[in-house]
Amino acid sequence: MTAPVLPPVGPDLRIWGKNLTAFLRRTSDKIRFLKGGDNPSEDGVFLWDGDNGYPVVSLNGEFRQLVIANGFAQFSQDADITAAATNTAYSITYDAPPWSDGISRDGTNPERIVFEEGGVYLLSFTAQISSTSGSTVMFRFWPRINGTDVTGSTIVAKLHQNDASTVVSRSVLFEVGAGDYIEVMWATDSTNGFLKAEPATAYAPSAPSTTLGVTRIRA
Repeated sequence: MTAPVLPPVGPDLRIWGKNLTAFLRRTSDKIRFLKGGDNPSEDGVFLWDGDNGYPVVSLNGEFRQLVIANGFAQFSQDADITAAATNTAYSITYDAPPWSDGISRDGTNPERIVFEEGGVYLLSFTAQISSTSGSTVMFRFWPRINGTDVTGSTIVAKLHQNDASTVVSRSVLFEVGAGDYIEVMWATDSTNGFLKAEPATAYAPSAPSTTLGVTRIRA
């Protein structure tokens, strides 16, 4: 008798996802495969989509993929980021992610973050802005998908103090297709404004100049 898979608990869903995948492989002969004539009118019908290689469940009149793997990454930049010119759009190049699955930097254009699978993704962005000017310095941040700016997506922040720093952040949902890529853009109206990284101290770890967390939440 095959032991059941427990529901997801704890902070790390990757282990649960891998366990569920292994469970599905062990019980594939007991799970009915999705066929062209199957009707999703009744909610909660669990089937295996053999053509695409993932489980689906019926909900609101359609079969929806159960997301059990692929689609998470954590990016950061551990160095200062400066602008060579004012009021000019620059893309942020993040360091190689320490862990990821299904999301990666483009091998030719590392400022592009590529999605292996389509779906709805939660993006959580932070930037530590800093200024070496006593005048007001303005910063702007926004995403581009496949080279096109996303309408109505800009973060605007200002600093008005020499050697001032603060963190700006936002979490948003985006829908992308398989193979799409995103770029994180930024600009400032003064070259005295930059994104600041901080080294580690005797009592605290280092601080990145910017981070980007990406999580796939549905197909």
